[in-house]
Amino acid sequence: MSRASLLVVFVLVPNFIFGQTTISLNSPTASHQQGPAQGAQTTLPGGTQSSAPAPSKVLTLDEAIDLALANSPTLQGTRTQIQQNQAQEVTANLRPNPVLGGDSQFIPFFTPSQFSQDVEQFDIGVGYTFELGGKRHKRLLAARDNTAVTRSQVADAERTLTFNVAQQFINALLANSNLLLAQEDLKSFQRTVDISEERYRAGDISEGDNLKIKLQLLQFQTDVSSARVAKVQALGSLRQLIGYAAVPRDFDIGGDLAYQPLKTRLEDLEAKAIALRPDLRSAEQGINAARSQLALAKANGVQDVSLTTTYSHTPGLSSLSWFVSVPLPFFDRNQGEIARSRFAVSQSEFNQKSAQDTVMTDVTNAFEATETNQEVVELYLSGYLKQAQDSRDISAYAYKGGAATLLDFLDAERSYRATQLAYRQALAAYMLSLEQLREAVGTRSLP
Repeated sequence: MSRASLLVVFVLVPNFIFGQTTISLNSPTASHQQGPAQGAQTTLPGGTQSSAPAPSKVLTLDEAIDLALANSPTLQGTRTQIQQNQAQEVTANLRPNPVLGGDSQFIPFFTPSQFSQDVEQFDIGVGYTFELGGKRHKRLLAARDNTAVTRSQVADAERTLTFNVAQQFINALLANSNLLLAQEDLKSFQRTVDISEERYRAGDISEGDNLKIKLQLLQFQTDVSSARVAKVQALGSLRQLIGYAAVPRDFDIGGDLAYQPLKTRLEDLEAKAIALRPDLRSAEQGINAARSQLALAKANGVQDVSLTTTYSHTPGLSSLSWFVSVPLPFFDRNQGEIARSRFAVSQSEFNQKSAQDTVMTDVTNAFEATETNQEVVELYLSGYLKQAQDSRDISAYAYKGGAATLLDFLDAERSYRATQLAYRQALAAYMLSLEQLREAVGTRSLP
């Protein structure tokens, strides 16, 4: 080996052995925290760099969720159902309107000459229907119970939106992490290309090996482009959930693909889910609403009383009359609606049991998925990450020193990249399973 080659290997290699990834091999939550790519250096073909402009707004996960809950058009539309139900409460609490009536009889329309003989009769009266059986009160209770069910359904829609935002936020974090890794790999491999060029000029490697290394650079450049597109798409999907006008076009995300071990029992999560899940609460309130409808159906079977007071004027006499009318419930006693309402109560009770089973199943599945993903992440942290990096560094050093083949070097590089990408995928899968567990329990504060 020439003196120039030795100088390249023993001076440049300690500083440029593929660089260091941003994920720490010693701490699961320290150096692998990428955060937003503010002013990130992008290595372009040929080794030049360009600085990406800093985003005008950087969102954390909590901020993204708050913005979505405040600005999502879909959720805002769902919330109007509460106001609609409250308007129905007003309608349910209204009393019947009184009825004003009047008439004129015995008008000699076809014998105009008799108009002055005072033969006409004039009547005017007011009628009112008195609701019996507590109809108005029971209508109001039924409307209020429906409003309570709607509130819980809206809360469940908020729970679903919160999970969707968190899921898309984690996807954006993963895309950003992959982009940073691709940029670091491209920068590191560019240094390897430069060193190989020096070795080729010194006659240490053949032109074919030098060209193979240069062609391999294309894969790194493609990875950067693909990762950049993936991040743009992830941010676009997140912006749609948050509300398109709620954030600027060039917003970015802040946060990390962080590993936080889950330390809780399944029984505690199940108990908390039973107490907090809004869809289960909606099903339980649905039983009360169905019972209110049954009570209203029974009240509607009670016949109302109508009272009318009439003032009448006839030639030479004025008088008052009272009329009372009560339907005779020989046939229609609202028995069909009462029977239907009873079955509706039974249906709501079955729905509540089904909702409770769904809650328990969701919590169990999410808990098991979280534990499984946690085991996968811990496998990487137990030594596989360090082994992948050590293997790549050793192969790189050996290849640059002429002790390893180009095939060994490229294979070690591919294994390292695959391990790093798989680790990021495992972290994202674990964080997603945690979000699924939070959704299943019905709160973001796990015990």
